[in-house]
Amino acid sequence: MDEEYDYLNDDDLSDTDVIDYEYNFYADDAEYLKLQAQFDCVDLPPGVEATVPWLQDPSKIEKFLASAASSSSASSSLKAATSSTVRMGEEIDDVLRKFIYFKQFDTVTDCSDHYFMNYKGSAPLDTKSWVKKIQDEWKILEQNLPENIYVRAYESQLYLLRAVIIGPAGTPYHDGLYVFDVFFPAAYPNHPPLVHFHSNGFRMNPNLYDCGKVCLSLLNTWNGERNEMWLPNKSTVLQLLVSIQALILNAEPFFNEPGYEKIFRGVDGTKKSRDYSEDVFIKSLKRMMIIIRNPPQHFEDLVSGHFRIYAHDVLTACKAYADGAAVGCNVKSWLQQGDNAPKPGSVRFKSEISKIMTPLVKCFVDHGSKDCDEFRS
Repeated sequence: MDEEYDYLNDDDLSDTDVIDYEYNFYADDAEYLKLQAQFDCVDLPPGVEATVPWLQDPSKIEKFLASAASSSSASSSLKAATSSTVRMGEEIDDVLRKFIYFKQFDTVTDCSDHYFMNYKGSAPLDTKSWVKKIQDEWKILEQNLPENIYVRAYESQLYLLRAVIIGPAGTPYHDGLYVFDVFFPAAYPNHPPLVHFHSNGFRMNPNLYDCGKVCLSLLNTWNGERNEMWLPNKSTVLQLLVSIQALILNAEPFFNEPGYEKIFRGVDGTKKSRDYSEDVFIKSLKRMMIIIRNPPQHFEDLVSGHFRIYAHDVLTACKAYADGAAVGCNVKSWLQQGDNAPKPGSVRFKSEISKIMTPLVKCFVDHGSKDCDEFRS
């Protein structure tokens, strides 16, 4: 899968495990329903901040968040933020509020740091049909984005898009943020969009190159069955982002390399897959520190809130991995097994985890995380 881009010329481009807790529920059911009703009467897409008067009252914000934390319909972001706040014994501050209300889809204006900003490829067609197709894509994204995928579209440059995908639990990518820039060519939707991965110089997957190439059948950058390739007027950007999340950022990325499932079997395959995942996780930790210090434009609030909340989870996982847990395992379950827990982690990996813990803890603490002291040593 190491062939060069066949559609780009680089010269044309410019450069928690959530801890269980007992929550004192001060608002009774009637009060919660009263607060919730104020949302129900407002037609808002997922993730949009509600502009209702009582949200200006901090005490009522805390009460609503406490109520929502126990609701089965509350988003995982809201539950995690509230749970994390309870664990740390702090109030919901501006960083957490901005994170909780960070829109999954929104339009922005400034695209100056977008990878394709100065791309000199085929210019988009400024026709009614092309514009309508892009706007249709926006609508699909706004209404159907799954949790852990966030998108920003550009009002002045319809041919650009940026997405951030949160690494799924149970994989070596867990809790990391993965940034992708999208370009809609003139031939769209007859041809797929171009996609660049912000790698920060790391090869994170057989499908994600350090140069930013994304190798995927849906992008026609890799061979596949006809129904796996881009299908004009049927395939969508939503399908593309979900495919990256599910098919690329998976539990055993080693086997994304074609033929490896057949070549490496049994104990040999298990070991090579484990070693690959361990290497990916170390790279993921390094990328976390880079992204915290240099967040992608328009996602600053997402980065700040995400790592404020999940720093403890990441460090808990690191400690468990250093003690022998397998990358991507259910850390809480592993810890509960005590001395009976399996310990497949390699000596090399345990050493690397131990070395990176000090700068990682410092980065999280400097960033504002308040529950990392136990990991300082």
